[in-house]
Amino acid sequence: MDPKKFFGELKRRNVYKVAVAYAVVAWLMIQAATQVFPFFEIPNWAIRLVVLLLIIGFPVALVFAWAFELTPEGIKRAEDVDPSQSITRRTGRTLDFLIIGILLLVIGVFAYQRFGPGQKALVTVPPAIPEKSIAVLSFENLSEDKANAYFADGVQDEILTRLSKIADLKVISRTSTQHYKSTPENLPEIARQLGVAHILEGRVQKSGDAVRVNVQLIKAANDSHLWAETFDRKLTDIFSVESEVAKAIAEQLRARLTGQEEQVIAAKPTDNVEAYDAYLRGLAYSLRTQRTPANSLDAQKYLREAVQLDPKFALAWSLLSYTDAVGYHTMNLQPTLALRDETRRAAETALTLQPALGEAVLAKGYYHYACLKDYDSAVRYLEQAHSLLPNNSRILQSLADVERTRGQWDRSDAYFNEAERLDPRDVLLLTQHALSLIVVRRFPEALRKLDQVLDITPDDVDTSVIKATIAQAEGDLPRAAALLAPLHPNAHDFGAWEIRTYQAILERQPVPVIPRLKEILAKPDPALGFINGELRLWLGWAQEAAGDHAAAQESWRQARSELESFLKEQPENDQLIGDLALANMGLGNKADALALAERAMAANPVERDVVNGPFALEILARVAAQTGESDRAIAVLQKLLSTPYFGAFTTTPLTPALLRLDPMFDPLRNDPRFQKLASGK
Repeated sequence: MDPKKFFGELKRRNVYKVAVAYAVVAWLMIQAATQVFPFFEIPNWAIRLVVLLLIIGFPVALVFAWAFELTPEGIKRAEDVDPSQSITRRTGRTLDFLIIGILLLVIGVFAYQRFGPGQKALVTVPPAIPEKSIAVLSFENLSEDKANAYFADGVQDEILTRLSKIADLKVISRTSTQHYKSTPENLPEIARQLGVAHILEGRVQKSGDAVRVNVQLIKAANDSHLWAETFDRKLTDIFSVESEVAKAIAEQLRARLTGQEEQVIAAKPTDNVEAYDAYLRGLAYSLRTQRTPANSLDAQKYLREAVQLDPKFALAWSLLSYTDAVGYHTMNLQPTLALRDETRRAAETALTLQPALGEAVLAKGYYHYACLKDYDSAVRYLEQAHSLLPNNSRILQSLADVERTRGQWDRSDAYFNEAERLDPRDVLLLTQHALSLIVVRRFPEALRKLDQVLDITPDDVDTSVIKATIAQAEGDLPRAAALLAPLHPNAHDFGAWEIRTYQAILERQPVPVIPRLKEILAKPDPALGFINGELRLWLGWAQEAAGDHAAAQESWRQARSELESFLKEQPENDQLIGDLALANMGLGNKADALALAERAMAANPVERDVVNGPFALEILARVAAQTGESDRAIAVLQKLLSTPYFGAFTTTPLTPALLRLDPMFDPLRNDPRFQKLASGK
């Protein structure tokens, strides 16, 4: 066919117009699908199907346009339409040819990107990495004395802290960078994982009172060195090094500094070298990935030493208060009235010394949250701290914790997401986000978050234990057993031993775990405080489940005695009071058990703490079930099954599956009301 006639026929039959209209509509449909489908959690394969159908439909539409034409009388075969009726004659042949060629090219490229070799999913454009962004990797300790590693960590953290106070910079927190080596080979990939454009590497050598610090700033995309410097200083002048490095990096990244930020960067926290050394030692323990009683006690010890050596050391007072508050809240430190008072005094001292110190404001806010449960004041201080420390993910996580405690789930989730943007590989942050998802029984999402943690720290015992509790809550005991079997917790991992014991009790095979519990309790760790009594409670339950009633009674008597010794100093510790209720329940003291359960509820009422308050309700349900108060037990269980909260025995709240499995609810098994709850209907 003559090309001129062919293109003329294409115009007459409106093929061009159909092609253009189809392309425009298809493009709009694709954009709508990619935006709307994820919102309704429609899987990605549905989006790919839409795109594939639209691509297949394009040639079909062209063929249809060639064969048929829309007229006022309806659709007719193109041969039956008067050529004079065509309205496409005004378009030039060359322009027509270009339109078709361009449309076909665009669609072809689009299809190749989406479905070409190696493409398994929709191609998405990753968010742009800010040019003014940096991650500070762990500094290498070159000192002959390897015990000086804490000093290298401290110098790195002080430089990072100064950088993080510059609002014009995005600075990744240390908790996300500490999992990488000091001088890794794959810098571009690390920068991509962290979402930064630049990396700072460093080496520190300390010998007596002499310090050498070597740093280099690297542009990650092409692994090019932008700036490097070596500083040889006396230990008394180490602050000037940290300030100079921070200022030089800000200049290299063209970050805008306010007058206040310049003052903060140049600030010298103390003139006392010994106090600073003690502070760095305490800081090193506080920065460890695992929050354990031992780490909390060591951090507390060195920070107390730092403020004794220099009572005007506001930064050390701030960290002491924050460490105390976290320990009080997590019970890694015994939550005594004396600890709460030290937390308050340390925060107030820091604020009196330096009212505009962001760390001091954070400490005061966390004290109001963790120790007083004064959430309005906590939020006020934390928001102020956030304005002073814009890159501090701990503040955002604290705000997420506060909103979670209030039951503001969406707001809490938003704060967690914002914190993860600043600290994408902080295992503690990711774990807390997972726990929030567990509280509301969004178990699949929680498991995905926990898998992120295991990608960073594959051998983390606590994370695998949490995954096992989810399996228990879902009634999948074989999966829980498979998760727990490869773990080798030490005597200090009391949480892991409690969950292992609970697994054995749920399986109704408790005998194998009893000897190990006895071995651990033969040499109890004083740092665990009342937790040793709680572990002895578990020993009693395992013995009772094994049919050794006399041994169980003796364990519960010992547990009650140990727990009561802590009650005077911890009169508001609802977990301790709940443990005492369970011990009295096991010993058959019904009145005391019920009274203690109610006391635990009063110590931390649900109205004040949405996620932790129901813990005491679960204790009450268990005590009522075991002491013949069936009506009361079932009424409480009915409420708990629809309540988001942290469980009394595990991190997970009660579920119908746990009701079916847990021997403690055996006295209710024949009650039709309980059977309905346990069925999940």
